[in-house]
Amino acid sequence: MILREFQGASQLSDVIYTCPMHPQVRKIGPGSCPICGMTLEPLVPATDTGPNRELIEMRRRFWVGLPLALVVLVLAMGYHVRALSAIADASWSAWIQFALASPVVLWCGWPFLVRGVKSVSRRSLNMFTLIALGVGAAYLYSVAAVLVPQAFPADRRDAHGQIGIYFEAAAVIIVLVLLGQVLELQARERTGGAIRALLKLAPKIAHRVTDDGAESDIPLEDSRVGDRLRVRPGERVPVDGIVESGASSVDESMLTGESMPVEKIVSARVVGGSVNGTGAFVMRAEKVGHDTLLAQIVTLVTAAQRSQAPIQRLADQVAGWFVPAVIVVAVAACGAWLVWGPAPALPHAMVAAVTVLIIACPCALGLATPMSIMVAVGRGAQAGILVKNAAALERLEKVDTLVVDKTGTLTEGKQRWPG
Repeated sequence: MILREFQGASQLSDVIYTCPMHPQVRKIGPGSCPICGMTLEPLVPATDTGPNRELIEMRRRFWVGLPLALVVLVLAMGYHVRALSAIADASWSAWIQFALASPVVLWCGWPFLVRGVKSVSRRSLNMFTLIALGVGAAYLYSVAAVLVPQAFPADRRDAHGQIGIYFEAAAVIIVLVLLGQVLELQARERTGGAIRALLKLAPKIAHRVTDDGAESDIPLEDSRVGDRLRVRPGERVPVDGIVESGASSVDESMLTGESMPVEKIVSARVVGGSVNGTGAFVMRAEKVGHDTLLAQIVTLVTAAQRSQAPIQRLADQVAGWFVPAVIVVAVAACGAWLVWGPAPALPHAMVAAVTVLIIACPCALGLATPMSIMVAVGRGAQAGILVKNAAALERLEKVDTLVVDKTGTLTEGKQRWPG
């Protein structure tokens, strides 16, 4: 079932966004996936997208949070280092950790907390649910330990007379998740660059020739089927069509891999994105816009990137059960410590529940397969290799022999003399 959120769209030409992990999600305009919480991306990348704002924002949050989290970690682990034990024992150490961890959790980790809350409201639990629960529980527990220590039983204090706090766990988890988001967005940016490179093969303008011989430059998107278009020497063919007059040689290596130009005379077919040689000709447009062969190649690449391999569907099923199972285990651990745990029961139960929520985050399980498919298909597109779908890519791992018939040609797109 395709999830659609077209409400509020101002016009039909608005950009459609989809989720890289759940291609069935469709939404007009940017936003987050209602299933996994990931940021949506355009269904078809544009040639000029500008800087990736999400990548810039995540990178900024990461570099702000990293030094703060490291200081908090040093203060928290000072008990284990003789040179830092005096600092860790200081009464103000907990307050410093509170002051430094708060911006990490509340500002650097704010996007993850929002996604976690949305996952609960949408009844679609995902990895951000566990991140929000684990980090939120560790942070709030530690805040209570700092602000109202008298609310905790006396035997909850450690050998140094202090109540255990977990600011370093909350801060470090946020920074690690931010690092994962930055790496993921960088990989997606590089993969999108391969598709944008394909889109840039088509020229931005076309030379329309009227019946009386007058010529005018028009944007490529304004070209229509039946238009007569002039292709000058050295230019790229704008759309698919047939040569009406003139002759030239055209480099079609972007399609065939053959570096030798192909002679084009009257009635010969030309493909949009191929490079004209030294001659000039007038062609009649037969396929424009999304109907051109180049546009279909771009569509094939984007569809292959978002297709699901059989192993990915298995991973999605496991992740779908894993998140609620972790929550159930955390609740069960809390209840067990309340009933059978040593006194004081409540602090021990809270620590057990928080521990389960913090360590059980299926980020790698949910992201590894779709990211590997996305990167592999994108790198293949850069090398001129088109992958039909993720299932074919998965089966390719078992291939150990490549058979090419007598008419098949494997080239590098450039001439080279043997030897």
